[in-house]
Amino acid sequence: MSKIIHIAPITRIEGHASIAIELDDDGNVRDSKVHFMSLRGFEKFVEGKPAEELPRIVNRICGICPWHHHLASNKAVDRCFDVTPPPAGRKLRELMQTVAHAEDKLLHFFFLAAADFVIGPDSDYAVRNVIGIAKANPELAKKVVQMRYMAKMILEKFAGKAIHPVAGVAGGFSKPLLEEERKEFLSQMRELLDFALFTINFAKTEVFPKYLDTVASLGVINTGFIGTVDDDGALNLYDGKIRLMKPDATFTDFDVQDYTDYIGEHVEPFSYGKFPYAKSWNEGFSMDLAQPRGIYRSNCLARINATDKMATPRAQAELEEFREKFGRPAQATLLYHWARLIEEVYACEHAIELLEDPEITDTDIRARVEPRAGRGVGCVEAPRGTLIHDYSTDENGMITRANLIVGTTHNLGPINMSVEQAARSLIKNGNVSEGDLNRIEMAVRAYDP
Repeated sequence: MSKIIHIAPITRIEGHASIAIELDDDGNVRDSKVHFMSLRGFEKFVEGKPAEELPRIVNRICGICPWHHHLASNKAVDRCFDVTPPPAGRKLRELMQTVAHAEDKLLHFFFLAAADFVIGPDSDYAVRNVIGIAKANPELAKKVVQMRYMAKMILEKFAGKAIHPVAGVAGGFSKPLLEEERKEFLSQMRELLDFALFTINFAKTEVFPKYLDTVASLGVINTGFIGTVDDDGALNLYDGKIRLMKPDATFTDFDVQDYTDYIGEHVEPFSYGKFPYAKSWNEGFSMDLAQPRGIYRSNCLARINATDKMATPRAQAELEEFREKFGRPAQATLLYHWARLIEEVYACEHAIELLEDPEITDTDIRARVEPRAGRGVGCVEAPRGTLIHDYSTDENGMITRANLIVGTTHNLGPINMSVEQAARSLIKNGNVSEGDLNRIEMAVRAYDP
């Protein structure tokens, strides 16, 4: 009789999920499913609410990346009300978005992913965690905590709240940046950039080289990618055109307001989450490993693949080295970790650029807003991928409809495919070890769901 192997919960991810692997009579993998049980309730919660309230509601969707929901929501409300924030208000939003990226990537690499590489995938799970990392290298662990705390405190000191923010408002931002704050944050972001450069060098020399064979084989699938680029094709985490790239590296750029022409949402009976797919490719949806259809990936590796270049010099140098080693597009799933550190460098560099811009301390930070009937789609690049908020309002500015595509959901199909590939490659004739099960989890953790 067939047997089900359950991995529940998947450990060291920023949410709740489980894996079910079905074995046939010979003990080989017949099927596998990754179960994400997150409720899509916010799309109904917000109906009937004043649009300007939504940025303070939807930031509760995720306690790890509330800033990104907050800002995507603000942008959607702006478009509903046909208002453009003043330059300083826009730059303050982008600064908060960028600092939140810098903090988040340190969290994932050191607190969630590093134990698999530093402690080792076959190590006892009792030490294969952040506590084990801290014991193995206490000085580095102390520095990581200090750097992450520093980034969090930039958000809190300026915007009042690091989690569940309220500082972004319809038409702009709620408070200006003072000169003394700008100088303090600039000094701190320069320190964070130094640590980001140390981290990527540490990973490239001390961590990743030991696992290149694993990178080349574990959870590898062939997909397209999605990300946001500016008019020059450079990565932009806050604003720009959406780029949808096929596995052969050809791509289409489009305005997020038109996303429904390019992206569809598929339903599978084993998951509460919808499965976005590339509707414009006219392939339909299939997670078949041999012949996937409509499948693309989001998050840092997707953005690194989709972009033509990085908009800051040190990140560009890292991208060039990455592409020299792995090509474009790079398909190995574990390369998400490397791509994440390239984006960490970019986030720190770009935050410094914003803080060095004299316009960012301008006190004109909010445009006048009048409620109206309309439809607005707001989009930012959240750490976990392209985040889309789509709202419609009536003549009183009340929400009549909302549709959200959260960064992780773009990856629901690819995560299932990577898990199946990993399970089939590791489990043979009923032989499975604790290390094998952890490696299957590693295929999930790479996506930082």
